[in-house]
Amino acid sequence: MQTVRKKAYVILDGVVLPIDRIAADQPYYSGKKRHGMNVQVLADPASRLIWASDALPGAVHDPTEARTHGIPAALAADDVKCWADSDDGWWRHRQIRLLGWLTGILIRSLGERAMATLKCWRLLRKIRCSTTRITAVVRAVVALELAT
Repeated sequence: MQTVRKKAYVILDGVVLPIDRIAADQPYYSGKKRHGMNVQVLADPASRLIWASDALPGAVHDPTEARTHGIPAALAADDVKCWADSDDGWWRHRQIRLLGWLTGILIRSLGERAMATLKCWRLLRKIRCSTTRITAVVRAVVALELAT
């Protein structure tokens, strides 16, 4: 939160990282028609990754995962402005609003660029390790991105 407090605003977005699971593994099946682990990511206004949450099964939706990790409460407690996809229902309750269509598109593109940075790592394109290790792998990638 120390890094987040210094930013003018942050961008919250979720990404489903594909994993190698079979049809019997229902909790990992996302609405994007694949098995995966859902990770919430905070990015700064320059599309740099700041933080990644623990990975949850792909069937967990972004707003649920954000509330599970306490992201809305932590941002509201520190009065940090946050932009999130319009399908994330919690931003309406925190009075975080998109100011017009064009601004919303620009902010969303910044969040998607941060997600692309995460997805460009070959290791995360199709994860073949245990699902209990994915959080550590994602956090290592974010730490390497912050170091560059």
